[in-house]
Amino acid sequence: MYRFLLTRQWVFLTLLVLVLIPTMVELGFWQFHRHEHRVEQNALIEKNLEADPVPVSRLTSPGHTVPRSDYWRTVTATGTFDTDHEVVVRRRTSRDDRIGVLVLTPLDLKGGGTVLVNRGWIPAAATQEAYPEVPAPPAGEVTVSGRLKADETTGASGIKDLQGLPDRQVMLINSAQQAHLLGRPVLGGYLELTGPVPEGGSPETIAAPDDGSIGPHMAYAVQWWLFAAAVPVGWVILVRREKHDRATAAEESEDAGEPQPASA
Repeated sequence: MYRFLLTRQWVFLTLLVLVLIPTMVELGFWQFHRHEHRVEQNALIEKNLEADPVPVSRLTSPGHTVPRSDYWRTVTATGTFDTDHEVVVRRRTSRDDRIGVLVLTPLDLKGGGTVLVNRGWIPAAATQEAYPEVPAPPAGEVTVSGRLKADETTGASGIKDLQGLPDRQVMLINSAQQAHLLGRPVLGGYLELTGPVPEGGSPETIAAPDDGSIGPHMAYAVQWWLFAAAVPVGWVILVRREKHDRATAAEESEDAGEPQPASA
């Protein structure tokens, strides 16, 4: 009755079903783990944004790798901006998704040391080789506040650290790279400026991270699991339909081969 399941077509279809089911289940768990990670990250963002500000030198030092537990912590720093060694970070987007650059300015701290300050986004120059017109930071000693971020790396960001870039242009915000260019120690990580707000709104400060959205990952997980449940159901329906079609065809063949009764 079910010998047709041993045909090449049905063996292939059955093997495909056996592969699809665990694959879809695994994809569901992958999306579920992404959902858990997003929920955990939102909790960390909320906690660190609400934490009391601390001096940046309390959380980082030269060569220090900022741990994930300190991401987005509000920190303060007092010092003088070193505009002579200011650089721009290429291919970054604004709040409305325009392509431009970030302004990265070293801040020489009052008590010694240097920290990198991402002052925000500005439009790129007319050509990629030209240095854009960068609004000047406040002159003299200034106290700034911002969110502490970890150094960007090619592995973590997916951005290629291109060689041979024009002068004072970089692809990544990296304290070790800038320490080499400056010839002096730089605190690990960098400060994402939140205050004081630049006059005229330029550079455009970076928006606070989103800690209110959990994304669609849980919905995607449920979808994959529903697909995994639907595959065997669909296979059973196809098997029963094939069995019915073959039985009907056999009956029709038998009826066509029966002799007709003679007329009186």
